[in-house]
Amino acid sequence: MLTNVRSDRVRSVRSLSRRSVRERTGRFVVDGPQGVREAIRYAAERVDDLYVTGAAAQRHSDLVDAAHAARVRVHDTDEAVLAAMSDTESPQGLLAVVATESPTLDDVLARTPRLLVLLSSVRDPGNAGTVIRGADAFGADAVLVTEGSVDVHSPKVVRSTVGSIFHLPVVTGLDVTATLDALAAHGIRTLAADGAGTTLLPDADLDGPHAWVMGNEAWGLPEEVKARCADVVRVPIHDRVESLNLAMAATVCLAASSGATRPR
Repeated sequence: MLTNVRSDRVRSVRSLSRRSVRERTGRFVVDGPQGVREAIRYAAERVDDLYVTGAAAQRHSDLVDAAHAARVRVHDTDEAVLAAMSDTESPQGLLAVVATESPTLDDVLARTPRLLVLLSSVRDPGNAGTVIRGADAFGADAVLVTEGSVDVHSPKVVRSTVGSIFHLPVVTGLDVTATLDALAAHGIRTLAADGAGTTLLPDADLDGPHAWVMGNEAWGLPEEVKARCADVVRVPIHDRVESLNLAMAATVCLAASSGATRPR
């Protein structure tokens, strides 16, 4: 059992809370039973190590058995070690170290996608993670993320996806202009979601392949980005409500699109 909170192994895992270390090592942390379960179920070949406390091993014995069956290295730890590895205030006794996957835009386009989400300069981890979860829930084929956005492998984003990050491709580091051009070249209509849009969501053309383009939480989408999109769409809300936040707006738009797209 791992009991030394000052060991090199513990420090190495904890260092994955830093983006520079994640990028250098190609590894990230998945914290909590639901995220770990989905990692083992859908990406076991990328799970390097699973750390589990005795109490969590009893509560989630099926998960630990699945990890052993997938030949994941399972390490028994005490509560203090797991707490030292995690960046959460109340870790749930299960933590995995997973190798990152790097799908490309070409990979996604080769699959003839019907529904995509493009996040442009999105900085809030909770928003990004919730959009990934919503995209998964409503049948999107991939989530595209531009350069300058939050790192989707940060612990807060990964937790917010609740395992959905292992269900669909998430392409990162994209140039927004080049991506919009590539989508147009492949016959994918781009719909900018914006509170000042002239087209109401119930009136938007959601037939055929399309991509929702979502902007920064504070300033939205630049005019030049909106100008490149096929339409600018707003979600109709009551006047007394100032606006929806990014994750809420994305969820509503994805839900509206889900009936016009085939399941993955």
